[in-house]
Amino acid sequence: MSDNHGMPVSEITPREAQRRVESMGAILVDVREDHERESGMAEGARGIARDDLERDSAFHFHDRDTDLVLICQSGGRSMLAAEALQRQGYANVVSVRGGTLRWIADGLPLARPEPSAQPRDEDFHQRYSRHLLLPEIGMRGQKRLEASKVLMLGAGGLGSPAAFYLAAAGVGELRLVDDDVVERSNLQRQILHTDADIGLPKVDSASERLSALNPRMRIEAVAERATSANIERLLDGVDVVVDGADNFPVRYLLNDACVRHGVPLVYGAVHRFEGQVSVFDAGRHRGEAPCYRCLFPEPPPAEAAPNCSEAGVLGVLPGVVGMLQATEALKLLLHLGEPLRGRLLHFDALGMNFRETRLTPDPACPVCAPGIEFPGYIDYAAFCAG
Repeated sequence: MSDNHGMPVSEITPREAQRRVESMGAILVDVREDHERESGMAEGARGIARDDLERDSAFHFHDRDTDLVLICQSGGRSMLAAEALQRQGYANVVSVRGGTLRWIADGLPLARPEPSAQPRDEDFHQRYSRHLLLPEIGMRGQKRLEASKVLMLGAGGLGSPAAFYLAAAGVGELRLVDDDVVERSNLQRQILHTDADIGLPKVDSASERLSALNPRMRIEAVAERATSANIERLLDGVDVVVDGADNFPVRYLLNDACVRHGVPLVYGAVHRFEGQVSVFDAGRHRGEAPCYRCLFPEPPPAEAAPNCSEAGVLGVLPGVVGMLQATEALKLLLHLGEPLRGRLLHFDALGMNFRETRLTPDPACPVCAPGIEFPGYIDYAAFCAG
């Protein structure tokens, strides 16, 4: 790895790091998360999580000539942090090869960090420990998830796996909207519900199951159908919308509302043995990203797009598509990776293959074209009926 001047990031052994601290006055910094350092850290090290160090390096070390030695668990994160600091102008920063694990193996002394003034949230650290270990997420990302709110339209085939994974991942609040009740025919694919739930509102059944999985999550159960009359209220305060609807009127309504309010929409659809996933984010990227109307300016005739109750669906298919939707939602909330913005992902379960179609914005789109004013909500049922 190298900085922006082409200089490599140096690695030194734990013994070299100890000598550098003792004889040269270098500052040893443990860039692991707080919960990782509690089991012991290299003696003399300061604990500053990687995210905090990279984001506020000048706060911690105003002098960019400070001699810094970075250490983590095994050497990976400290190398990345050292590279980031070099890009910020720190001239004397190195990484400890092998990290704390090698420090311990070499028999070097350990110390316990000072106890925090704030009581440790054991449930948080244990529940999300695998996220906290990921440098791309860490404490900052997990806290971002905990502060986020997602609108889940539908608690059926797509909403079931998507909601399960969002709850497990630590999304703070889920506004779950569905006006349907559980039927026996749902159970083949809608895994939020059980046989004992037949006849119950889906939002109630789903809320119980999701709360059992993650009691930290706040669930707002809305037993309503999304309409032009309530869509503003349903969208209020949400960061991402996940479309688990099974009808075209709601899809067009969601699209128009999300464009108007600049909220990303994670789209999913299933039919027999095939599924589709995309992210429509035209509200925040006008002229660059398409909306649902750019892909489908007009709804197909009913006979060309029957729903699951008419055409059937392989039970596991919504699980695959809903899981992909949850993945896209988490990426959007965490600002990670490349969302499926401007791309439509197709999944063929029988052939077990994926293919991708590139999508472009329609410059004449009546909803998302640059400079166009929001035309207002329409009678979406009448529009989709032709």
